[in-house]
Amino acid sequence: MTAMFKALQQENESLGKLVLALPKGRILDECGPLLDGAGIVPEADLHDEGSRKLRFLTNHHNLDVVRVRSFDVATFVAFGGAHIGICGSDVLMEFDYPEIYAPLDLKIGGCRISVAEPKATAGSDDPSTWSRIRVATKYPNIAKRHYAARGVHVDVVHLNGAMELAPGLGLTRQIVDLVATGSTLKANGLVETEVITQVSSRLIVNRTALKTRPEEIGFWIERFREALSRL
Repeated sequence: MTAMFKALQQENESLGKLVLALPKGRILDECGPLLDGAGIVPEADLHDEGSRKLRFLTNHHNLDVVRVRSFDVATFVAFGGAHIGICGSDVLMEFDYPEIYAPLDLKIGGCRISVAEPKATAGSDDPSTWSRIRVATKYPNIAKRHYAARGVHVDVVHLNGAMELAPGLGLTRQIVDLVATGSTLKANGLVETEVITQVSSRLIVNRTALKTRPEEIGFWIERFREALSRL
């Protein structure tokens, strides 16, 4: 631990601990090398999916880690429950919180948000002639913006999972979902018809916290920047 960081810790102890929000699941595993590179060693059970704990100590007494759903990382940071976080750019696009500043693309969690529909109907008519469509997604805001840009009114069926079932069961014609390999789409008879955006994980910070604790949070931004440069 550097002398600079010790001084910052003493100066900021009166403000309470910093909290770093991390997402559960695959991205948490991909965060490992970045955390190591930034010099952050959380309690071992952070990576134990069976653990009921949600908040974990680290080797820095002024920094704790919380483990939350990937969609909730941005909400915790935006509303000040956490000061720093790692979340996908898909979440930032969906919620568009003005309270969040995203200084670093961490180059992990690569995937895409795509439109998909059954292979049997894909390309059967011209989308430019559509005026209305029903779509299943957990990204209602992204979906509405996407179709609005094409002059199409979208009726969103908000699902949190199993989107691939919706077209086959007659619930919707298309889905808007996160795609990594495309194997789940293929297994359910769907094909990608359009990629809306590429997705990667970002380091995010609360803007108010950055203003009130600039040296401390700036220090961690730089630690992650350095860790990223070494990967």
